[in-house]
Amino acid sequence: MGEQSGSGRVLSDRKNEHLSVVLGRRYERPRETTGFDKINFVHCALPELDLDLIDLSTWFLGKKISAPLLVSSMTGGPARSAAINETIAAACEELKLPFAIGSQRVALEEGGAGGLGQKLRAIAPSVPIIGNLGAAQLNLGFGAEEAKRAVEMIEADALYIHLNPLQEAVQPEGNRNWAGLFDKIVAVAQALPVPLAVKEVGGGLSAGLARRFTEAGIDIIDVAGAGGTSWAAVEAARIEDPGRASLANAFVDWGIPTAEAVMEVRSACPNATIIASGGMKSGIDVAKAVRLGADIAGMAAGVLEAANHSPAALTKRFRLIIEELRISCFCTGSADLAALRAAKLRDPVGLQKKD
Repeated sequence: MGEQSGSGRVLSDRKNEHLSVVLGRRYERPRETTGFDKINFVHCALPELDLDLIDLSTWFLGKKISAPLLVSSMTGGPARSAAINETIAAACEELKLPFAIGSQRVALEEGGAGGLGQKLRAIAPSVPIIGNLGAAQLNLGFGAEEAKRAVEMIEADALYIHLNPLQEAVQPEGNRNWAGLFDKIVAVAQALPVPLAVKEVGGGLSAGLARRFTEAGIDIIDVAGAGGTSWAAVEAARIEDPGRASLANAFVDWGIPTAEAVMEVRSACPNATIIASGGMKSGIDVAKAVRLGADIAGMAAGVLEAANHSPAALTKRFRLIIEELRISCFCTGSADLAALRAAKLRDPVGLQKKD
């Protein structure tokens, strides 16, 4: 890839700053939680199951995966994202888990892969890979052709369009014109040879908007709720002007908690594929998300440190998460994910206990 343009360098620098802030935890932590702390299973003292035979496998984007887990999109400039994405690809291929890459905007604008090329598919030939573009780019010249290139670049099984209006609003360089984007997203979805998925980045996706997307034929919804990384707080940490930083920090707790978003979107969109992301920290959180209606749980910041280290570290981290999920199934008497979706709850926050 040739030397980056000025705008490309600015974007890469910003993404590297994001990664450093998140890894260093140098931002204000949200006071609100994901809501999973309010969800408790009824413990089954006599599961009558063989723990090692519990089936956590499921199907996603036409491929069988070992557990309902997705390594969600992570940020970083080209050099840094290349190393992280290759680490993720290697770990996911070993574990048979899907993964999503960070934004492909720089790679598309600069005419190179920027660490987001077909090498990822070579490393991970058998698992689902999801590409990624920002919705705001559809008002800045991107459209169906760029989306197709993003898919072809990594031989993706699907493409994320990420929705980050709050982050763009508080970011000094943010894109402020979001007019007319729904129809443009739908047009891209109709032109793609693979499914399009929509995701928030930490503010939560509401039931009403999810229903609009599913009615338009977009059936994969990543709620990416509040309670995990606050991108308003991350932006505040890199803003030098105290007034602008204060403005961003005012929105640290903004959004729909992940657990609530999952329940509400599942109720509104019974046939959608729902991904629960936003503050997912453990296999127990994954179990709760599945019980509330998610098909898959996505993790990013919770595994970023391991992903930044090595494939072995990330594999170890995910094996622990998978074992936590397996034990959660065991201690609810659930032989598989279908049974887990009917597991009994205590203090179910609006859900009625099942007999």
